[in-house]
Amino acid sequence: MTKAELVAIISKKTGVERMVVSVTVEALMDEVKHSLSKGEDVHLRGFGSFVVKHRAQKTGRILAKNTTIIIPAHDVPAFKPADVFVDQVKNRDNNKQ
Repeated sequence: MTKAELVAIISKKTGVERMVVSVTVEALMDEVKHSLSKGEDVHLRGFGSFVVKHRAQKTGRILAKNTTIIIPAHDVPAFKPADVFVDQVKNRDNNKQ
């Protein structure tokens, strides 16, 4: 599903104009990105959490040059789904794909 498809579905279900839904979805995404860039997690009850995970420094290899490189420690955004959400996906009817 693309963002445009998501906006269309929400607009149809709620009766709100597509442009308003689009602006709302964009604002949600901007706020999640802004919060994560400040190191703050975003928790949406029943859906999941957008969190910042720290990756430790590690050693990697460039196989083409046969050299070792150091990959510095860094933070990455991640999504941790809520247990209710995980259960819903696990127990979905496999015939409805």
